[in-house]
Amino acid sequence: MPEVRGFLHRPSNPNGSGIVLTHGAGANCRTELLRDLSEAFAGAGFMVLRVDLPFRQKRPTGPPGRGDAKTDQLGLTNAVDALKKSGAKKLFLGGHSYGGRQATMLCAAEPGLVDGLLLLSYPLHPPMKPAELRTQHFPQLQTPAMFVHGSRDGFGSLNEMESALKLIPAKTRLCPIESAGHDLKNKTDVARRVVSAFAEFVFNMLGS
Repeated sequence: MPEVRGFLHRPSNPNGSGIVLTHGAGANCRTELLRDLSEAFAGAGFMVLRVDLPFRQKRPTGPPGRGDAKTDQLGLTNAVDALKKSGAKKLFLGGHSYGGRQATMLCAAEPGLVDGLLLLSYPLHPPMKPAELRTQHFPQLQTPAMFVHGSRDGFGSLNEMESALKLIPAKTRLCPIESAGHDLKNKTDVARRVVSAFAEFVFNMLGS
């Protein structure tokens, strides 16, 4: 069983919700984006568990291998379980790029695992290969999901994302970040904008 390795952020004024956040294929849970998001979520009352995927626990650098996806999804399941044991009542799962893709695949297979998804720079297709879409599981995704996507992301345009989200039967929202690429870096406070939009999306949806 993959262990859970990362950082737990406890809010000073908890709202009863928790979110697991994980990284992309070339990174780890210490990225600036995930740190900023974790602080912003904790400031908004969420308990945050920021974790390394199992492939990163095995190798400090390099991308995941062909056989790593299932183990990485199991690692996310274990992280959600750990967050639940820490006291969170409403559970959410988020990931950047590869991490987000694994989260969607996991929830397509296990629709009751979490209450909502946060997908940061979903890798819709490889750069310059728009025909190789990574949406085969979208029609099975029953978990509400908010997608955050830069207008200059080479893994999919905003128009391509809008079309892809129509395949998902659950409620979705696309949160565009103008002038941002796949890393979501730009001059605005992305983390606070994302947390505010996500909280509005999920709490309105859940009637909280």
